[in-house]
Amino acid sequence: MPDPDDGPRRFRDRPVSFVRRSGRMSDGQERAWSELADRYLVPVERDAAATSIRPGTTVDPVALFGRTAPLTVEIGSGQGHAIVHAATTRPGEDHLAVEVFRAGLARTMLDADRAGVDNLRLVEGNAPEVLEHLLPEGSVDEVWIFFPDPWHKSRHHKRRLIAPDFPPLAARALRDGGRLRLATDWQDYAVQMREVLADAADFRAGFEGEWAPRYEGRVMTAFERKGLAKGREIRDLTYVRTPRR
Repeated sequence: MPDPDDGPRRFRDRPVSFVRRSGRMSDGQERAWSELADRYLVPVERDAAATSIRPGTTVDPVALFGRTAPLTVEIGSGQGHAIVHAATTRPGEDHLAVEVFRAGLARTMLDADRAGVDNLRLVEGNAPEVLEHLLPEGSVDEVWIFFPDPWHKSRHHKRRLIAPDFPPLAARALRDGGRLRLATDWQDYAVQMREVLADAADFRAGFEGEWAPRYEGRVMTAFERKGLAKGREIRDLTYVRTPRR
């Protein structure tokens, strides 16, 4: 059965890295969406699907945040623990959370509001399209992808986000010298990430040896605790965007 969010094949020429199941938000999340979305949620023009980004619709980060500052984008921000912590502890930087699940976005808004942060915005959208269409070229200082869905069954590996067609999209959005930070608790996915980025023309490894040290800016989340509790090792990888020619 086709994914209802895939829409016409014109703009979804590969399987998306998520299945957007409908789910009822809690009363608190519903209130957060109605009361805080105007403050935190970036309005975007859609294309073929509910989470798509219309080509040619680009946001200006300076206008979005009202200042010029380093910008970090977290892809698959979940309930927002990492990005809200970053926004709280780094007030001189701006942060953008990209997520497809409304319940997670609503929770992120609630926590951001409680923390009183104004240097965080949220996008409800498919991450590759956000990187390709919504963000200006060279506008991002760091892209974070922490514990993406591993799609651990072999027949589902085609849905993994970190695949050969992903690095050019991340490279487009990142400034020269910007960083792509990855983390996963699935060994085979970590190896796949490393192989994909090793072949990426626009990136070089930002670490020595097999794996990068744990990124100090990554707050411990439920996903990481769950992996550790199951005896899985956490693998970090960091890559630097090489200069444009």
